[in-house]
Amino acid sequence: MAPGRISLKDLKAVEDGSSEQSILHDLWPLDEIDPTKAKFPCCLVWTPLPVVSWLAPFIGHVGICREDGAIFDFAGSNFVNVDDFAYGSVARYVQLDRKQCCFPPHLSGHTCKHGYKHSENGTAVTWDDALRSCMSHFEHKSYNLFTCNCHSYIANCLNRLSYGGDLGWNMVNVAILVLLRGQWVSVMGVIRSFLPFAVVFCIGITMAGWPFVVAWSAFSFLLMTWFLVGTYCFKNLLDC
Repeated sequence: MAPGRISLKDLKAVEDGSSEQSILHDLWPLDEIDPTKAKFPCCLVWTPLPVVSWLAPFIGHVGICREDGAIFDFAGSNFVNVDDFAYGSVARYVQLDRKQCCFPPHLSGHTCKHGYKHSENGTAVTWDDALRSCMSHFEHKSYNLFTCNCHSYIANCLNRLSYGGDLGWNMVNVAILVLLRGQWVSVMGVIRSFLPFAVVFCIGITMAGWPFVVAWSAFSFLLMTWFLVGTYCFKNLLDC
């Protein structure tokens, strides 16, 4: 090749390099997680619920955080909290990887395998854009602990991001993700999550004995059955 001439291969390398730089520019470095300031960049955060978590410690309130660490959580009908986490400070968190998200600038720009279906369900061009879009959507939703709750909001965000290349996020797998991968913020977070349950359980056994254990087991079983059946067998029932 003559000196000074640029081949198609070189042009493609420059184009690929520019695209990569653009992507890296969009995914700027995140700040460190700082529990003292309640900043958890790109994390799912969880805290126990009053009364409900005393009986079922595996149930709690969950939120999702912006890239600057501010928490968004669906806390009531037509209301999404911003940087004011309902029901107390964060007890555990899971930091998510933005590289596992799909941010399509147009229909042919999908990095996930879903393409048109992702666009039909709703997309986002950045992490924070997904949270804003979901907030606008849930500001017109009625809150219900059993059918449309904070986990529904998180699932909607993750589906809009096509996180992990998946559009099947729901209340159940969001809860499982936090339970299995969640890191405790501190020992106090563990105490807040399990001490009330332990006290209620001990009082129940002391006052009622084995009938209390049977009643608690039935309650937990029915609760889990409701969410599992409602999510996977009657999808429209818990779809909000």
